[in-house]
Amino acid sequence: MSRASLLLLLAVLHPGPAPAAEGRQVFAARCAGCHAAAPGAPPGAGPSLAGVVGRRVAGDAEFDYSPALLAAREAGQVWDAGLLQRFLADPDAMFPGLWMGANGLRDAADRAAVAAFLAGTTRAD
Repeated sequence: MSRASLLLLLAVLHPGPAPAAEGRQVFAARCAGCHAAAPGAPPGAGPSLAGVVGRRVAGDAEFDYSPALLAAREAGQVWDAGLLQRFLADPDAMFPGLWMGANGLRDAADRAAVAAFLAGTTRAD
C-alpha cells in the first residue's frame, strides 16, 4: 500500500483531524520545548527531529547524544514509526541512561499521532 493510500485510509477511518495534524499539536505542546521539527532547524536542548523517520538513531551530526543513543546507532537501529512509538511510551526504559528528561507520552493515540507527524517531516540537507 502506498503512503498516500495509507494516509487516505487513515483519514477515512479516523474521525476528526488527521493523525499528523493531531501529532503536530501534541508535538508543539510536549516536545517542541527541546526539539525542532522544521527542515533546517538547528538542534536545541534536543536534536532536530525533522526527517527522523528513516534516519539512524543518534543520526543528527549537529547534536551531542548520550552514550545510550550512540550505542543504538552503532548497533544500526533506525527510527521508524514503531520504534518512535515505543520510545515515546517510555524513553528511559528503551534507552537506559538517556539524557532526555521527558517521561514519555502515556496515551497511545498521542504517540501514534506524533509518529505520524514526524514521519511527514523532512530534513533540509
